Amino acid sequence: MDIMEQKGRIFDIQRFSLHDGDGIRTIVFLKGCSLRCRWCCNPESQEYKIQPMVVQGEEQIIGEDRTVREVMEIVERDRPYYNRSGGGMTLSGGESLCQPEFTKALFMGAKEYGFHTALESTAYSSYEVIEGILPYLDQYLMDIKHMDSSKHKEFTGVPNELIHENARRIASSGLSQLSIRIPVVPTFNDTVEEIRDIAIFAKSLKGIKRIHLLPYHRLGQDKYQGLGRTYLMDHIQPPTAEHMHRLLETAEQASGLPCQIGG
Repeated sequence: MDIMEQKGRIFDIQRFSLHDGDGIRTIVFLKGCSLRCRWCCNPESQEYKIQPMVVQGEEQIIGEDRTVREVMEIVERDRPYYNRSGGGMTLSGGESLCQPEFTKALFMGAKEYGFHTALESTAYSSYEVIEGILPYLDQYLMDIKHMDSSKHKEFTGVPNELIHENARRIASSGLSQLSIRIPVVPTFNDTVEEIRDIAIFAKSLKGIKRIHLLPYHRLGQDKYQGLGRTYLMDHIQPPTAEHMHRLLETAEQASGLPCQIGG
């Protein structure tokens, strides 16, 4: 099959992003995820199926099937901004690796168009899937959420051994741009000790460029109501700026890597 005719399921395409890879980017959000993080701000991404969701009082259908060619035509619109800023296309979700053939085809298509490529991902997948996309991937923004597997499973639905093993293998692959992202979530991983442990793990990986601390927010809370679901974190408040800076200092000291708060 011509890769441009490969179809996959997306739920949004967001243009002019500044926080999902280098430069100005277009983010393609794919449907489907193996994790069920309690704080997920895109709960409409978790199910692969096309589903209704109430948005601002009106029912919308979330999810549509698109070809690589159709996606590239949208990404192409902002080529001048990519050229000026070093930006390009980022795949997000959900977890793009849950649609491995479509993800690979999108990256191959992007390379045919000459776009810089990035992936936001948990790396919860077989390494064979990840290995297949690495030749077409410029930047990997990888979530490492916790070092304790039982707590990771309690809050995300899956253990973390596969994620950590894939992180080691991706870091050893020679990928030139690999960053670790830590969603900082109160009651889950927002202690100095927990952030220090993740930073030490990041330090052990070859070629890590940067650690991003992403403070928990509640911007996706209304989506749960729109999907008829209960938001399990409604009693949790975002971390304060003071606490985030304390954790930033911890990550810097433990890893020796450049660290930042946010994107």
